[in-house]
Amino acid sequence: MSTTEEVKVPDIGDFEDVDVIEVLVETGQHVEQEQSLITLESDKATLEVPSPKAGVVQKMHVSVGDKVSEGSLVLTLEVTGSGDERTGDAGGSQGAEQPAAEEEPGGPDATERPAAASGPEEGVPAPADADTDLVVLGSGPGGYTAAFRAADLGLDVTLIERYPDLGGVCLNVGCIPSKALLHAAKVITDAREMADHGVRFSDPTIDTGRLDEWKWSVVKTLTDGLAGLAKRRKVTVIQGTGRFTAPHELEIEDPDGKTRRLSFRQAIVAAGSQPAMLPDLPDDPRIMDSTAALEIDEIPKTLLVVGGGIIGLEMACMYAGLGSRVTIVELTDGLMPGTDPDLVKPLRKRLEKICDGIHTGTAVDQVKANRASLSVTFKGENAPSRARFDCILVSVGRRPNGHRIGADKAGFEVDDKGFIPVNQQMRTSVRHIFAIGDIVGAPLLAHKATHQAKVAAEVAAGERRAYQARVVPAVAYTDPEVAWAGVTEQEAKQQNLNYGKGVFPWAANGRALGMARSEGQTKLLFDRDSGIIIGAGVVGAGAGDLIAELALAIEMGADAEDIALTIHPHPTLSETVGMAAEAYEGTITDLYMPRR
Repeated sequence: MSTTEEVKVPDIGDFEDVDVIEVLVETGQHVEQEQSLITLESDKATLEVPSPKAGVVQKMHVSVGDKVSEGSLVLTLEVTGSGDERTGDAGGSQGAEQPAAEEEPGGPDATERPAAASGPEEGVPAPADADTDLVVLGSGPGGYTAAFRAADLGLDVTLIERYPDLGGVCLNVGCIPSKALLHAAKVITDAREMADHGVRFSDPTIDTGRLDEWKWSVVKTLTDGLAGLAKRRKVTVIQGTGRFTAPHELEIEDPDGKTRRLSFRQAIVAAGSQPAMLPDLPDDPRIMDSTAALEIDEIPKTLLVVGGGIIGLEMACMYAGLGSRVTIVELTDGLMPGTDPDLVKPLRKRLEKICDGIHTGTAVDQVKANRASLSVTFKGENAPSRARFDCILVSVGRRPNGHRIGADKAGFEVDDKGFIPVNQQMRTSVRHIFAIGDIVGAPLLAHKATHQAKVAAEVAAGERRAYQARVVPAVAYTDPEVAWAGVTEQEAKQQNLNYGKGVFPWAANGRALGMARSEGQTKLLFDRDSGIIIGAGVVGAGAGDLIAELALAIEMGADAEDIALTIHPHPTLSETVGMAAEAYEGTITDLYMPRR
């Protein structure tokens, strides 16, 4: 027996005329009880309207862009059977005892919402005797954060990692070891440059063995800490490479090639990315990716860095500081593509002093491996002639690992590039499988992954959460550092935004002058109509630390006056943030600016 029922917007508090930002079902679709039907968003909250009963959608009465209030008609539902379904209008699920996989906070998607799972995998129930409540695939900053947060919320968690130690690429062969070596290079560079100011040191002697030991001691301190945290939280850690074999099952291959199966109720994919390599290069250990470049067995006398992006330039600064003669080639017309040129300019000027050559608009044509060196030919309008190098570092980006985890067996979507589409809860197109970090799309940054990890873990544990970061700050740990958050000036121009900017040059900052590092600048972008900050960029020593304040300002919707009236300590580099806001307002006294 079937009946027809009108589903209306439930009590949503004091909100009226709330925007419909997503319609999650369509006419003719069968929906389950508590399945989300539409997503609403006010200026303070987002929520989803669930179905009070199972049935078939007869007619939709709202669409994206409509405004609704309590009692507004959402859809007409043909209800079949009686069972124990809830009666009455659809109500919010806050406070209701619902399975974790059915809870969804709603909100606009961080990326395009994935299509619903189809085929036999859709609706496959979790095995009652599953080996674990939640499996996390990958233990990088996103993976271990997800595992630890889920364990704190009471889930039985299994964490799978291919490396012997937790931490993934970032801690083991990426962010942390590279920053340790960058610090070593900067100490050498700073000591050398103090000669111009009356302090002379003898040339450094680099013991690569001890330098490498120190680097690994930094890594070990952190990875040992993670192991202890996992143990205290009773997270089961398995070393191996995992691949899905079914919607609720993984196959794990350990370092010895032995395999085992693991069943789970929910999963979080944090499998990250890997360095991309150029095709047709010789198979030669002297041709390195960014991972191999951190193995400091010997410092090459000459090094070619292929790729002028963030990682390539960081490695160029590191090796130049350690004594290599470095040449950089970049395919596009400028270094660090996508970054505002005025922020990159001070970095380029410094690189031109410490590198043998910087060639933009240039590609590697051919590499020949000889016994004594690597012979390279180039192509491009301003390409250099053939040259020989001891080593080549290829840094042309990273590729997500979406096609390496057996996603098709689990039934969730992976795009052509290897990225996994997710919604704002970090759910894939299979509802009980989440994905976070590099594998879900740009920006490929560890701190983005950690924030997404907490969302995924909390949703898996039944909490109502969504990933709604306004900005993800980015930092190039070059010398000088370059950092930015929010809208870049290039983007503002491309989007025809009505923006204004305040810029403060570090040549007028006492702390920068006292550090002999006055080449930097701080730039803030504001919406001219509201005065609210929409973007920021900093280049200079410690720019990566300064950008945090500006990311918070954007998140909080601060205007120029808020920033300018915040007292910044003197003398510090942070003063440049307040003074850039004063420059925009026209209240600055540390520079002379004609009255507007």
